[in-house]
Amino acid sequence: MSTTTVRGEKRRDRTHWLYIGVIIAVVAGIAVGWLAPETGKSLGVLGTMFVDLIKMMISPVIFCTIVLGIGSVRAAASVGRIGGLALIYFVGMSTVALAIGLGVGNLLDPGSGLTLDPANAGSGAELAEKAHAAGGTVDFIASIIPTSLLSALTAGSVLQTLFVALLVGFALQGIGKSGEPILRGIAHLQKLVFRILTMILWLAPIGAFGAIANVVGQTGLSAVLQLGVLMIAFYLTCVVFVFGVLGSLLRAVSGVSVFKLVKYLAREYLLIFATSSSESALPRLIAKMEHLGVQRTTVGVVVPTGYSFNLDGTAIYLTMAALFVSDAMGSPLNMGEQLSLLLFMIVASKGAAGVTGAGLATLAGGLQSHRPDLLDGVGLIVGVDRFMSEARAVTNFSGNAIATLLIGTWTRSVDRERVDEVLSGRLPFDESMMIDDHEPAPEREPAKLEKVSV
Repeated sequence: MSTTTVRGEKRRDRTHWLYIGVIIAVVAGIAVGWLAPETGKSLGVLGTMFVDLIKMMISPVIFCTIVLGIGSVRAAASVGRIGGLALIYFVGMSTVALAIGLGVGNLLDPGSGLTLDPANAGSGAELAEKAHAAGGTVDFIASIIPTSLLSALTAGSVLQTLFVALLVGFALQGIGKSGEPILRGIAHLQKLVFRILTMILWLAPIGAFGAIANVVGQTGLSAVLQLGVLMIAFYLTCVVFVFGVLGSLLRAVSGVSVFKLVKYLAREYLLIFATSSSESALPRLIAKMEHLGVQRTTVGVVVPTGYSFNLDGTAIYLTMAALFVSDAMGSPLNMGEQLSLLLFMIVASKGAAGVTGAGLATLAGGLQSHRPDLLDGVGLIVGVDRFMSEARAVTNFSGNAIATLLIGTWTRSVDRERVDEVLSGRLPFDESMMIDDHEPAPEREPAKLEKVSV
């Protein structure tokens, strides 16, 4: 007697074609950008529009997830404990990532022998001014408080949305049973939000095509080859960090294989590579970590906070790029300057999430404050920074996924048996929650698979 799953076959086929479409779009975008650069540049708006559509949905997704999670938890102290532990972990791991980038940069000296393109010489000063305009740490913290309760949902700030959602969640928790109708209403709103997100995700191939065509059209393949040493070193460092450092920590603490987790999140990685933005996969990460067995409250606090404070890929990039620029300019940083820059980046990288082009802007700001003579050297990497942003985004995404499991383990808010079931493939993620446009998916648990004996 055998069993066959009859529910979900069509859904799996539909999503399969969607992501094949993304791969085809990426290849086509590279070809267009290479063979017709001007046309490729003009298509960049397609990628920008797609990422903007995704960003449009991030605040509603975070708000609904956190309010529903906290509103249903009786012990308010548990949320504060999760948030405090998450922040401590984020600061510690970001420091490790910065130190790794510093070590690899000193080992390889990838900037030696390069010369600055005069056309890009002024880029550093412009980016430094951009970082300065974003304000310091105090301004960053002050910006978490929105102008009004509702403006947090329209301003597009993840931290403002997180702040308001926490207030609303705790308020509903305090109201008790009389707040249950509001929670039910927000649960229905969450279904609507995910249905809209469903429609947007079907535009992923168009967005990927435009984004890749624009990048290749602007930089050309020669720019990638010229600075290939830095790119390869950065990519390899990110791989070692994710699979070596974070993977070992995940295995030791949670007993989970990082390779299985990466396989589970494969479609999210494809989406990030196509759009060069980890934000494009944020809603799916929230849904998938809940499905994996991490409690909604933990996911709702750790993931959005991590997107602003746990930028491991950006941290590695900052120190490696700083050493690259100093070597290329023929004025290497001494050990004292490197340590001073490291301390600066620990703080600056936490505010980078609110700055468009955060990596370059924060790098320029750091060099301006420590070695102004190196500022023009930032122009060396402007041409290929967009290619390295994929590795930054994927590493940031991986760090937040792993952090969610680690903190869930430390706070005992993760179902280990369910984690094993999901990662082994016996309990697949219900893609109808994010992609399919059939009947609404359940709020928390995946749809039960109906089995028919044959």
